[in-house]
Amino acid sequence: MLSLNLEGKTALIGGSTQGIGLAIAQTLAAQNANCILIARSEEKLTHAVSTLNTDYNQKHSYLIADYTNPTQVQEVVQAYLLNNTIDILVNNTGGPAGGQIINAKSVDFINAFQQHLICNHLLTQLVAEGMKQKEYGRIINIISTSVKIPLKELGVSNTIRGAVASWAKTMANELAKYGITVNNVLPGATTTERLEVILKNKTSKTGKTREEVEKEMLAEIPAGRFGKPEEIAALVAFLASPAAGYINGTSIQVDGGRTGSI
Repeated sequence: MLSLNLEGKTALIGGSTQGIGLAIAQTLAAQNANCILIARSEEKLTHAVSTLNTDYNQKHSYLIADYTNPTQVQEVVQAYLLNNTIDILVNNTGGPAGGQIINAKSVDFINAFQQHLICNHLLTQLVAEGMKQKEYGRIINIISTSVKIPLKELGVSNTIRGAVASWAKTMANELAKYGITVNNVLPGATTTERLEVILKNKTSKTGKTREEVEKEMLAEIPAGRFGKPEEIAALVAFLASPAAGYINGTSIQVDGGRTGSI
């Protein structure tokens, strides 16, 4: 029987001090993985690591790096890999600011491209060799349902997320023969700090109350509620497991049915 257990596997998880990233780390740790958290705040990283399950003697730690500085991310992880290997890479970081695409500046696209696609690419290049040697690897990108249908008022994000999805599909095709899978998880509206920012922005722009804006958003979700970070993390844990070895090059939405495409 194919296993869902991650014992003996080490996962590197980006943006893992809060929200979806932290939920992923906690879920992978609960599945017996060793988790290496990466973010820019050592104080938050220390706290996040303290919340991870260690019932099976998992070894958790953290790396400090800022995804707005791809070179720093590359150097920090490269140093870690001198004496370690990564089996599971979860590419995750905060999304670009909202706004209509017509108002976006070129630097907005450049910064988002660096933070998302370039960091994803550099990290994948770094961990791929160790994965090839083990003939096992899982690269999971946390993106957005906007890769299926662009979302209103998220012009830069729609553009960059689409680029990441295309990059991931190309990478999946190249790495599959080594036992490495590359998949995308597409969260819908999820109860995180980013959702709160979106709600505040919509409230400010429309003049409606927060309750009115939230009601309108929920009306578009067949499930009638926002998602929980743990529900995103559950899919990531499955994709990271040996049981998901034949799932490759996919983009799977976790959105309560909101996305209108098949």
